[in-house]
Amino acid sequence: MHIAWNWGIFFQPAPFGDTTYLGWLWSGFLMTIFLSISAGVIAFIVGSFFGILRTLPNRFFSIIGTAYVEIFRNIPLIIHLFVWVYVIPEILPESMKEWLFDLEPSFFIFLMATIALGLFTGARICEQLRTAIQSLPAGQKNAGIALGLTLRQIYLYILLPNAYRRVLPPLTSEMLNMVKNSAVASTIGIVELSKQASQLLEHASTPYESFIAVTIGYIIINICVMKTMQYIEKRTRLPGSLGGK
Repeated sequence: MHIAWNWGIFFQPAPFGDTTYLGWLWSGFLMTIFLSISAGVIAFIVGSFFGILRTLPNRFFSIIGTAYVEIFRNIPLIIHLFVWVYVIPEILPESMKEWLFDLEPSFFIFLMATIALGLFTGARICEQLRTAIQSLPAGQKNAGIALGLTLRQIYLYILLPNAYRRVLPPLTSEMLNMVKNSAVASTIGIVELSKQASQLLEHASTPYESFIAVTIGYIIINICVMKTMQYIEKRTRLPGSLGGK
């Protein structure tokens, strides 16, 4: 099969947006990065919070953490996206609903997608942190109690620093998955990298060039994520612990 490559298509003017087709892909590339970073911050904070709740010696807090995990881990991401865009705003207090609907439409969609993707990924981070905390030797917590530390201090100064070191490798995988999951946000109108590729295909009929470019874009983003996480892991490694030298 002969393929008539047309790489020059990227430098031709796009039918709208006062840019080129390459400009379309670049804006989608940036949107994927912004969405992934914003959702990653939410996922880390929320996942850490509920991960801690699940390990506290309090059944009520543990149930809350478990409920969060079961809801967000067992429902497909695309359902969460549609719920946050079309259902959640309608059940909010009137003042908050008016504030949301007064936002610029594209920012409203971005905000809802960020929250949905962040909470969805946070459920997985929650379980990873819970496992990491529970895998620590019991002597660490007992030593903190012997020193007269409060439970908050034990978590803050002993358990969490060691747990986060253990959770860094699986956390890297979650960050990579989140970048890939950001493509699902195109179903609610987020014009990210894969959506821009679809638009390019629709208007320029260049499937091979479009999706090769998108593939390269995702590879670049994921390599940056991996290198960043490897750097963090190297900087936080303790000698004699978890492979530290």
